[in-house]
Amino acid sequence: MKIVLISCVNKKLSKKARAKDLYISNLFKLNLNYAKKLNPDKIFILSAKYGLLEIDDEITPYDVTLNNMSAKDRKCWADGVIKQLKSKCDLKNDHFIILAGYRYRQYLISELASYEIPLKGLPIGKQLQYLRRHLDN
Repeated sequence: MKIVLISCVNKKLSKKARAKDLYISNLFKLNLNYAKKLNPDKIFILSAKYGLLEIDDEITPYDVTLNNMSAKDRKCWADGVIKQLKSKCDLKNDHFIILAGYRYRQYLISELASYEIPLKGLPIGKQLQYLRRHLDN
């Protein structure tokens, strides 16, 4: 199976919503559209608060990010996400496309046998350009 993982973003609605609607930044919307264009079997959101989310999961807004967590706390978060992934995916045989920053993928990728990170090393502006270019095709 082909699985896409997208990280959460800071910009959110102020009320409870489905995960795919709660995150309202341009980067998230482009990532989600790009993920859909890849025709994956599943798309999940990596949430700093909730761990692994299905795009239709209803959640309330929150103000948590991995960007200011300690490495120990990020490792603990990743362990929880891996546990959630194992219940929904085959970490040894599925292929993962990761649309998430370093801190969100840092402790996940060692558990995944097959993955790619198309936006790796690109600053936000370049990520937006890449996504727009691939969505226009």
